[in-house]
Amino acid sequence: MTTATSASTINYWPDNACARAFWGQQELPPYRELLADTTAWMDVAAGQRWLDLGCGSGQLTRALWEKSGGQVEEIVALDCAAANGRALRRLAQSIQPPDLDEHLHFLHADFSHGLAQCPDDSFAGVVSGLAIHYAESYDPTRRCWTTAAYERLLDDVYRVLQPGGQFVFSVCVPDPTWLRVAFSAIHGFFLSRNPFKYLKNAYRMMRYGGWLKQQARLGRFHYLPADRVAQLLRAAGFVAIEHRLSFARQAYLVRCRKPA
Repeated sequence: MTTATSASTINYWPDNACARAFWGQQELPPYRELLADTTAWMDVAAGQRWLDLGCGSGQLTRALWEKSGGQVEEIVALDCAAANGRALRRLAQSIQPPDLDEHLHFLHADFSHGLAQCPDDSFAGVVSGLAIHYAESYDPTRRCWTTAAYERLLDDVYRVLQPGGQFVFSVCVPDPTWLRVAFSAIHGFFLSRNPFKYLKNAYRMMRYGGWLKQQARLGRFHYLPADRVAQLLRAAGFVAIEHRLSFARQAYLVRCRKPA
């Protein structure tokens, strides 16, 4: 998620504080709903290599590992925030079954620049949770944000997938209502082992959510209708595209494949 020479150049995503703010999102019921829905759609099998784009604290990486029974060959967890590398190292120490042969690897990279670090046809699957719509690109000639980086990222995901490979991801709906997410998370306060930390994390995520929504309205980030997402996926070459609502109905969960 690059910084552009425009009036709105602040980018919180690489910041450690922003990364830590989202470490607690797995406590929120809407996020647990999305995580469960995403996990159910992942067809992960023993011996496969997977890529987790915008991995955050690694909850989808954990889900891949556990769903495969620890039998995957490798999971590459990619994120632009270096702090998430520390989160992945802690996760690797707690997953079951234990990762004795170090199959989980963190890649510190910004997917707005593409996935040049990843060879062609190298992954059986790619998964991403509420991340890829933050691929950003600014056109200094037109003096506006564009979808070029987002479209390039979809092309790159297609490139790095093996034939028949699966892409499962979630993106925000247009103009998401963060208050609905907050209200859906209220009862989680009473279930949390540390309710005041829970509220603090919820507030911090709401604060960043306001920034994200504002930047999406400027065209920097891409909260697109489901039919537009499907159109971009078809243009990249994907087939068998389907979607459903999740995350308190504030996100689309999408599944598609690279043709075999």
